[in-house]
Amino acid sequence: MGNVKYIFSSRSGFSNRKDAETGNPAFAGKGIVMKHFTRKTAVLLIGLLFIGTLLPACGKEKKAEGAWDCKKYQEDAIRDSDLKIKKETEDNARVFYEIFVGSFSDSNGDGIGDLRGIINHMDYLNDGDPNSGMSLGVEGIWLTPIFKSPTYHKYDAMDYYEIDPDFGTEEDLKELIALCHKRNVKLILDLVINHTAYRNKWFSNFVIAHRTKDTESEFYNFYTWYREGDPVPQGRAFKKIEGSDDYYECNFWEEMPELNFDEPAVRQAVLDIAKYYLDLGIDGFRFDAAKYVYFGDNGESAEFWEWYIAELKKLKPDIYTVAEVWDADSITDQYYPAMNCFNFTMSQQSGLIADAASNGSAGKLAEYTEKYLDNVHKLNADAMIIPFITNHDQDRAAGFLPVSNGRMYVAASLLILSPGSPFIYYGEEIGMKGSRGGSNTDSNRRLAMRWGDGDTVKNPEGSTYEDSKQVKTTALDQIRDSGSIYSHYKHLIMLRKANPEIARGEYKAVKISNSRAGGFISTYEGSSVLVLHNPSDDDISVDLANIGDGHFKTIRGSAGLNGAALEGTKLTIGPMTSVVLK
Repeated sequence: MGNVKYIFSSRSGFSNRKDAETGNPAFAGKGIVMKHFTRKTAVLLIGLLFIGTLLPACGKEKKAEGAWDCKKYQEDAIRDSDLKIKKETEDNARVFYEIFVGSFSDSNGDGIGDLRGIINHMDYLNDGDPNSGMSLGVEGIWLTPIFKSPTYHKYDAMDYYEIDPDFGTEEDLKELIALCHKRNVKLILDLVINHTAYRNKWFSNFVIAHRTKDTESEFYNFYTWYREGDPVPQGRAFKKIEGSDDYYECNFWEEMPELNFDEPAVRQAVLDIAKYYLDLGIDGFRFDAAKYVYFGDNGESAEFWEWYIAELKKLKPDIYTVAEVWDADSITDQYYPAMNCFNFTMSQQSGLIADAASNGSAGKLAEYTEKYLDNVHKLNADAMIIPFITNHDQDRAAGFLPVSNGRMYVAASLLILSPGSPFIYYGEEIGMKGSRGGSNTDSNRRLAMRWGDGDTVKNPEGSTYEDSKQVKTTALDQIRDSGSIYSHYKHLIMLRKANPEIARGEYKAVKISNSRAGGFISTYEGSSVLVLHNPSDDDISVDLANIGDGHFKTIRGSAGLNGAALEGTKLTIGPMTSVVLK
């Protein structure tokens, strides 16, 4: 076929699918004539032919009792000698994995996920060998709150210096930190400082000070409040402090009182918390409800974060920080001078990723991304885009992007083969479902991870999601299936890491005329790659002579339901497939 290069191509559709949740036989054999790779299939590399699959050892640490063992469970590895990671990347442009701790993995049989459960499943997440192809390969982990709390979700800390007993101990956290760092994985904590638990000792002292009118108490102004008879702050929620004439602010829930960031002692207290965990080895933080530290005032809130992050960078210059500012881009822009923000425009069923994966244009998504990056780089030269599809506060993606018709595969490609630092929500990689539904409870979005290895983790309290609606396969099933959505995610992460230009380069959108296809050129340290996505149901042909001055002549890899072929300057991309070219 002339100048044809195949490297690490995608799996051959869904022949031999037994479960509609992991594939659709209708896709088998669809598309152009091309190389397809399944278990123990020959791989044609540039200039070299490798036959068979190479299976290296997965980590050298002695496995703890109950730990996930990738060699035990993995029947076949996705491995391509030419896709070895080109260099170790120590920066923050990483693929992160969000873990809702209480629902991930239970190590002690009480049904509640814990830190030891995460330690036991580190081989599943990252086995320490970026080229093994035997773990998911994530480069960062975000833990939802782990501090002592009266609720199952822990977004209201009673004591920031104590790990919740449901989740383990500080020694467990230290062990997890050490294991992550040994494997070049960054670990960040969810730090909730907008509000605390009603039972936090700070709030108890605040209440006592107001009941006794002790204006000299260091806690008298620790939380925001107003006195009966004073003008009531509009648009904010307050509850009376029993035994006094005063009211405390509680916009989220009456048992979540809000801290007063005009008080120097409060600022120092939240700075001390961060310092404590940075000293333990934590790599950074996700900041919950960042725009609410001054409720209704983004300007004041953004100024606080500029001060706070500047102080944290004095302690750790390479700290990873990301803010939850659930709002339009025009609002998140106000926070970017301080730190990166999650991109909500891309997320959820109404977001740009889901739209492009379902019936929209990958070119439109690329054009938006270019404009977004141009804008935030003006605000902060070190800014990154932080895309995600869903998180613990949203209905799960597989409910509106079905795995069975391939749309979840496309969305995963659009997410992972993107710049910046994309986030995967635990279970997303195996197509887990979960939605509020009629019960209107977030517990249904935070259901127990489906391991298939005997793990005893259970759904959180308040969940009502019918198990009959859940994905039928488990993580254990899917790691043994080269066509599964899990294997697709794993392949994408390897492809992304093998081409560091994708995450870090100067981004230029590419739109294909009269097509849903599109992508981008990314240039990093003098090297450029072209990433193209075909989210449609049909083959597309692209003349590369018209893109990037015709310099892209080699397929570095493809991912999706089909594959890609290059003959001369004519590139053909199969349906629901993405390709990386050099």
